[in-house]
Amino acid sequence: MLTAALGLLLLQVQDPPRFSEKVDVARVLVDARAIDGAGRPLIGLTTTNFEVRIDGKPARVESAQWVTGALEARGGASGSSEAAPFATTGRLVVLLFQKDLDRSRITGLMRMLLNLRGFLDGFTAHDRLAVLSFDSRLRLWLDFTSDMERVREVLARNVLFGGLAPHIEIRGPSLREAFGHKRPERSYTIESALSLIANALQPLPGAKTVVLVGHGFGESGGGPGNTYEEARDALQRARASVFCLDVTNADYHTLEGGLQVVAEDTGGTFERTHLFARGALSRLASTLAGHYVLIVEKPGTTRGQHRIEVRLKGREGSVLARNAYVD
Repeated sequence: MLTAALGLLLLQVQDPPRFSEKVDVARVLVDARAIDGAGRPLIGLTTTNFEVRIDGKPARVESAQWVTGALEARGGASGSSEAAPFATTGRLVVLLFQKDLDRSRITGLMRMLLNLRGFLDGFTAHDRLAVLSFDSRLRLWLDFTSDMERVREVLARNVLFGGLAPHIEIRGPSLREAFGHKRPERSYTIESALSLIANALQPLPGAKTVVLVGHGFGESGGGPGNTYEEARDALQRARASVFCLDVTNADYHTLEGGLQVVAEDTGGTFERTHLFARGALSRLASTLAGHYVLIVEKPGTTRGQHRIEVRLKGREGSVLARNAYVD
């Protein structure tokens, strides 16, 4: 018995317990637009050019991939010609028009509907655009399509004046399919309309862009209303950046605060268009030419909502990115 006990002890000494060295690291995707002062994208950046903080803590950028739908055809980028290869996967863009017959707004809306027809020249067969409008309800005029002539027709005839939009067979991503059996037109505020759009966009792959052409929203004090947080969270989950074009004929008004906040929260921009509409659209076209998809390691944080800060290192310019995520 003593011999057996010694043998068992010897086996335990020779075969110590094994511990796994595998560590699971959680990651988050961040869509980042690095631009110069004119809104032109900075290309050729690497992980070393981005500084990311989550809840104030440094977070390692594991990879940075450049994604574009049109930059090769357009030019208009800022950076070295020896940039990383382009990933021409195309862009999903929603044109959302906030309609109001008030004199200070309708003139600017009509101006933008006219100027946007030329803005469409920057899109390629890789890209897909959808057209919606909102007054007291949300209306889908045209589902995602690469046919820019159809988009121009809707802008010229339907958004402002109503009627039947041209029928188009959808092959690929679809807002109508994503809306499902819901009635997206049953919406009474622009915030709830944004929530519906974001929830419809979330199942679709990749980053998305919402170009909001309108007069704004929010409380009389200039900030967003109580229903805004739901829209913001839905847009951030959907990886949808909102770029706001203010059509109001004024240098300043209280409702522009809502447009500014949603742009900042989602990684978009805010532009007034009552003086230099074409300049605003030119900057927007450059900014939308491409973006970086950053894979970032999360620091040790509890689950919930987290703040994100993205800055450039070693290059002059700025970064547009959503400022929060929820896990």
